[in-house]
Amino acid sequence: MTADTVRWGILATGGIAAAFTADLIDLPDAEVVAVASRSPEPAKAFAERFGISRAYGDWKTLAQDEDIDVVYVATPHTAHRAAAGLCLAAGRHVLCEKPFTLNLREAEELVALAREQGRFLMEAMWMYCNPLVRRLKTLVDDGAIGEVRSVQADFGLAGPFPPSHRLRSPELGGGALLDLGVYPVSFAQLLLGEPSDVAARAVLSQEGVDLQTAAVLSWDSGALASVHCSIVGGTPNSASVTGSRGRIDIPHGFFFPERFVLHRDGRDAQEFTADPADGPRNTMRHEALEVMRAVRAGETESPLVPLDGTLAVMRTLDTIRDRVGVRYPGEIPVEDVSSDLTPA
Repeated sequence: MTADTVRWGILATGGIAAAFTADLIDLPDAEVVAVASRSPEPAKAFAERFGISRAYGDWKTLAQDEDIDVVYVATPHTAHRAAAGLCLAAGRHVLCEKPFTLNLREAEELVALAREQGRFLMEAMWMYCNPLVRRLKTLVDDGAIGEVRSVQADFGLAGPFPPSHRLRSPELGGGALLDLGVYPVSFAQLLLGEPSDVAARAVLSQEGVDLQTAAVLSWDSGALASVHCSIVGGTPNSASVTGSRGRIDIPHGFFFPERFVLHRDGRDAQEFTADPADGPRNTMRHEALEVMRAVRAGETESPLVPLDGTLAVMRTLDTIRDRVGVRYPGEIPVEDVSSDLTPA
């Protein structure tokens, strides 16, 4: 890493890795040095697509490449623990896709390893880095709507997804909650912190994953959050925050909003819109910029996406799964993250 340039490695070659890389290469102070996959062919194809000079057919070689400052982990979330752990143990900083891991136990192991190694680690919760979401949080924190009483948020896809799809696969951590529900849960906890109690119901597939899940989170303050996720019905993907003196509505796409509306008692509604200079709604450049800022500053975690907050969200997701009876095969923590965790 130089004073200006942060060097990145991309671990995985799927759609989210491609979207992030496309945003990353547009940043003048970011350099994508290498990409890795489980075999050489997809890594080479990805490298050719984005003009990346190095393509590795295994994860370990990428993790050990000393020309890389930060690795972006974009594997299926069942592999986050192994992939991120391998990179941290090799001395790389890591940005790991959401959900951070399959469960809290794996997340705690990654956080402990990062802190032991003195490496930067962050969940790729791009919503937390979005400028308009940050503006909303500032308004709430500053008391614009008074004391928060309730939060509502939903994220649903119409599908239908066949049983062969990864969202229906227990082996890949399928279901609505971990892929989609992480957003409404994270939104509620961004504003209210970790809940004191969780109630939940779900409709499960024949494979044992949740097709749709609804949860009510509660806090000792008296605040409640209603969150819903689905892979069998397209929802508005909206959110609202109600306080003692007003309300904020995000009419669509709350995790990458184009606008939100502030309603305050006795005043006209006030609309806040995204700044076109910040890029398109679906850009992930803001989380990349935050990682690079923190790494240059010598920080080991981001104040926008703190590790304790990530652990709190994972704890809530675990509790919801416990309430609805979703279990995944092989939810056993890896004992030695310093060993060769490269998949066969």
